[in-house]
Amino acid sequence: MKPDLVPILDRLRAAGEPTRLRILALLRGRDLSVGELVQVLAQSQPRLSHHLKALTGAGLVERMPEGSFVFYRAASRGDGRAFLDSLFEQIAVESPTFQRDSEQLEEVTALRAASAESYFSELAGTWDTIRSLHYPNEAIEAALLDMAGPGPFERVVDFGTGTGRMLALFAPLAREAEGIDLSHQMLTVARANLERAGITGARVRQGDVTSAPFEDASADLVIIHQVLHFMDAPGRVIAEASRVLKPGGRLLVVDFAAHDLEFLRSEHGHHRLGMRNDNMEAWAQDAQLKLSQPASFAPPEASGPGLVVNIWVADKPALPEEAKA
Repeated sequence: MKPDLVPILDRLRAAGEPTRLRILALLRGRDLSVGELVQVLAQSQPRLSHHLKALTGAGLVERMPEGSFVFYRAASRGDGRAFLDSLFEQIAVESPTFQRDSEQLEEVTALRAASAESYFSELAGTWDTIRSLHYPNEAIEAALLDMAGPGPFERVVDFGTGTGRMLALFAPLAREAEGIDLSHQMLTVARANLERAGITGARVRQGDVTSAPFEDASADLVIIHQVLHFMDAPGRVIAEASRVLKPGGRLLVVDFAAHDLEFLRSEHGHHRLGMRNDNMEAWAQDAQLKLSQPASFAPPEASGPGLVVNIWVADKPALPEEAKA
């Protein structure tokens, strides 16, 4: 047997079983945990874990640990993705079996949304307090879209995705969008929000913004939205964004300008009281990015001292010579 036939045969063996085919059809739509697959397919966890192990080993499914949970995703790139695209072109996904699975998945998704709503309601007071101190989010988001450029983007990555708002905003402009966050609870909120909005081109996974689970030069737009003030080493996050950016790619950073509202540190977990522009310039230079002067948005007049929101644009040079200029 030729060596190059072995992976193909492995993929055929892995996919050539009814339950595994149903699993693949579900995972092509959204990321699911073993527990959620148990609810949809009404099969035991050991049985489904065995199937998932086979699919993962064949490169048809990606395994994504998230705290005590593990989520699974249909292969999103490479030979595995090409195999699945070809396979499902030949399958009638409107068949009764797939339709029943899809309907059952909607019920499971409703449970996920309820869990997310419960968690987010506990944080609502915190979010409302901070939101009242700065310029309206809608105007900031409009500026972000303008500063990102017209697109379309091949791949957008959101560092510290939180509720998934940036993914919802940019997914219509991108072939693929993905966010990372360390918090399983926030990822639950993000998944529920994206599903509720009917956004299928964006996904989330657990990940550290200082060591992102993405390949070098794999995104043409990276967003860091209201994340850096929680970090003890923001420069590491900027450097990681630069690593993930393709040459010619763009980084958007949204954060507060330097301020003296100490209660945000003591009561809301802010590690830094905003970002100084000279620090941003130094971090960008170290990461070989070209930083522009920020666009600033003053707080509402009625908010007292308030918070200025800055949007920084940093471009990764398309050619090595440009980085030295």
